[in-house]
Amino acid sequence: MSVRIESVTPRSPAAKAGIKAGETLVSINGNKINDALDYGFYTYDRELSLELDTRTVVVRKKDDYDEIGLNFETYLMDKKQTCRNKCIFCFIDQLPKGMRKTLYFKDDDSRLSFLQGNYITLTNMNDEDIERIIKMKLNVNISVHTTNPELRVKMLNNKNAGRVLDYIPKMAENDITMNCQIVLCKGINDGEELRRTLNDLTALYPAVQSIAVVPFGASAYRDGLAEIPLHDKESALSAVRIIEEYGDKLEEKYGDRVVYPADELFLTAELPIPDRDYYGAFDQYENGVGMWAYLRDGYLECLEEVEDDGSVIEKSIATGLLAAPLLNELAEATMKLFSTVKLRVFPVKNNFFGETITVAGLVTGKDLINQLLPYKSELGTALVIPKTMLKADEPIFLDNVTLSEVEDALCVEVIPVGDEPEDLIEALLG
Repeated sequence: MSVRIESVTPRSPAAKAGIKAGETLVSINGNKINDALDYGFYTYDRELSLELDTRTVVVRKKDDYDEIGLNFETYLMDKKQTCRNKCIFCFIDQLPKGMRKTLYFKDDDSRLSFLQGNYITLTNMNDEDIERIIKMKLNVNISVHTTNPELRVKMLNNKNAGRVLDYIPKMAENDITMNCQIVLCKGINDGEELRRTLNDLTALYPAVQSIAVVPFGASAYRDGLAEIPLHDKESALSAVRIIEEYGDKLEEKYGDRVVYPADELFLTAELPIPDRDYYGAFDQYENGVGMWAYLRDGYLECLEEVEDDGSVIEKSIATGLLAAPLLNELAEATMKLFSTVKLRVFPVKNNFFGETITVAGLVTGKDLINQLLPYKSELGTALVIPKTMLKADEPIFLDNVTLSEVEDALCVEVIPVGDEPEDLIEALLG
């Protein structure tokens, strides 16, 4: 497949070689270019022979890592691959109508796994795709859920879901690093099925670098979908015990736990969250594994370095029900250290998606406004919220309420903060 060049960066190696917008890129050094992966891999050399639709051009770079300066219509140079599964636990199927179109897009694109860290099920892939991964030595993030082929077919509602499991040991044999996730559904892939999956995946260490076990989450919009019970204290405790059993053995053998429960499983089981050291390199941080420990331990360490200048500070924090106890703990530690600081944490119940959704990233603007409006006069000089409540590239909540609309309704400055402990301390204490 050839790719049309949308524009050429001025003064770039490609511009100096005379390449123009509107030309079509066919190959680089004899290698066909189909998408962003091919382009990134084959533009590494300093001297490149680019076959265009009407001519061949030589492009020279000063350094291997330099961009050559060609820009294409889309980031992938191709359309995103949509998910072919109908997973029984899929959260996108549980979204209410009327939200942004982009929220309903089901991504299962292997290229985004390498480029952005997205998780894929492998059901969109074929033998040629796997060979390309092996050739390029690309890391892969895989949504496994179960290594029982028949059960995986049922959970993903895809007849190929079991067959593609063979790609995992093949990639391991070729030293491809994989991070895996398991969405744990009560009575379906837990218990002995979870043991089977962990046996199969941990046997591939160190190629399987980490495994996150994340509990199934249900919104209020599951009409017509599979009936899956939510985890309770007993089922969460059982899952954590199994995961800890494997983690303890792996840590003793390799010095690496490899498999981790999501923070939510610890909290549902009413168990204390481990210290930061438990999580190693935090390979599964984006899956909600170790977020609590990272923020708690980092915040308390940073807090010790803050000097008390006697400033009078009164601010509030809004978060989901899950993180509220942690933020209360941090607020109490801060106020104990600084007598002139007053912090108040507001847990926000998720009325938009349903009360069973407790994570901060799914709190909406309307829920913030409606639940904090009665406390408008008590919010202090600023309201701090997690940045995950907002769209990545725009100050807008999931329900299309803007940040400024929340500020206007509550008559307070709203400060979104990132995941780093220093960010939270800066927002609260300046």
